[in-house]
Amino acid sequence: MIQAINISLAFGGRTLYKDVNLKFTKGNCYGIIGANGAGKSTFLKILTSELEPNTGEIFVTPGERMSVLQQNQNAYDDETILNTVLLGHKRLMEIQQEKDALYAKPDFSEADGIRAGDLETEFAELGGWEAEGQAKTLLQNLGIKEAEYYTLMRDTDPKIKVKVLLAQALFGNPDILILDEPTNNLDFKTVVWLENFLLDFENTVIIVSHNRHFLNKVCTHICDVDFGQINMFVGNYDFWYQSSQLIARQLKDQNKKAEQRAKELKEFIARFSANASKSRQATSRKRELEKLTIEDIKPSSRKYPYVDFKFDQEIGKEILKVEGLTKKGFFKNLSFNVEKDQKIAFFAQNGQVITTLFNILTGKEQADSGSIHFGKTISVSYLPQDNREFFENCSLSLVDWLRQYSKDQNETFIRSWLGRMLFTGEENLKPVNVLSGGERVRCMFAKTMLEGSNLIIMDEPTNHLDLESITSLNNGMRNFKGILLFSSHDQEIIETVTNRIIDIRDENHVIDRVMSFEEYNEKFN
Repeated sequence: MIQAINISLAFGGRTLYKDVNLKFTKGNCYGIIGANGAGKSTFLKILTSELEPNTGEIFVTPGERMSVLQQNQNAYDDETILNTVLLGHKRLMEIQQEKDALYAKPDFSEADGIRAGDLETEFAELGGWEAEGQAKTLLQNLGIKEAEYYTLMRDTDPKIKVKVLLAQALFGNPDILILDEPTNNLDFKTVVWLENFLLDFENTVIIVSHNRHFLNKVCTHICDVDFGQINMFVGNYDFWYQSSQLIARQLKDQNKKAEQRAKELKEFIARFSANASKSRQATSRKRELEKLTIEDIKPSSRKYPYVDFKFDQEIGKEILKVEGLTKKGFFKNLSFNVEKDQKIAFFAQNGQVITTLFNILTGKEQADSGSIHFGKTISVSYLPQDNREFFENCSLSLVDWLRQYSKDQNETFIRSWLGRMLFTGEENLKPVNVLSGGERVRCMFAKTMLEGSNLIIMDEPTNHLDLESITSLNNGMRNFKGILLFSSHDQEIIETVTNRIIDIRDENHVIDRVMSFEEYNEKFN
């Protein structure tokens, strides 16, 4: 068990949390969520004693071992891949080193023998004799080949380093496992493996992640960092989101009878409980959900942007025809037809392949050969991954910037659209060149909605966004009645939006299937 007792922390007059009291217990997985800058990763640093709070303390059950996912990829440059994983169990490695030093002594004494015996006992109790085999199994499960186990970390590809550090954190069955954005830079296959590993993990897990699918799969509880507090809720991310939204809607409707409100909530809890029964973590969540009372569910104070893409012109029969498109080093003779109602997810090992394709489709780059033909009724909007050209050399206010893309030039109208993106009051007058990454993306959403195009191209649109904005974008993409061509690392978006997949595996190998992501994953991954 790990417990936060009366934790408070303030930076430069800004209070991140005040009097936080939380208990994290064995057999549960806790997802820490909150807006960008709310202090999620900072809270993990307090839990791991990397950062001292202003007040309060962290209590860990004596004898329990904590393991943390390291963020510094260069911390183990002088170690082999295998040794890096073994170093995840610090005490085990200390014993091994002391044993080796004792046995290497030329004047090995009786006292040394007694000490060595004690060390051997502790080594065996900690699973030392099986440690190397377990470390190799972890590496194998994460897709790292045996030939690489003795490669120095400094010579290892960054994508493999991420997996090695993850293996290090998971190694040795820690009592408390703390993971900050563990799915970043992992392929879908590895994420699925990690989900299954955590579902079977019997100890305490605490996670910060923007991956909603991952949080939904593994979490038994959600801890919401909001307005100086961290409140814990039973259930996964979807349960937290949907229940808080339901309560908020009910509170707005003051005329609704209390009995009807209670009935809706009971039905909601029962429905979620019934779906949580397929694994150890889910079974734990199911038991706690069944114990919930209506009073336990509270509305969230979190605000969500309103993303709703609509188009001005109906879509004709001809939409988009691509024939023999070639760009050296990216793709060769790429051909596909886009049809009505299609929402196509594009995949590639190298994300630059998709960015290059989208830039060519929108005229930002030229192909080496091939043709692109859009139907006469088709209008296109593009949300590029790199949106700096729209903001960096621009000193316009938010209102004047958005006015460029609006048919209605009335300031009240423009401000209403900015309000949908959570920009209010004096915020609307600040220059766009000082906006954060997430604010810029929300501005691009407003621009796209005002353009009213019936074909939208999005290149990694969730970059820089918090969970609230990602959830709103997901809803907007799912509800859009036009055509979508997009790339994304957000599995929830891919699973709930996609009905066709184009996977550019290399210059000469493209998989193009009309199917859901779940079907595609089962057949091709």
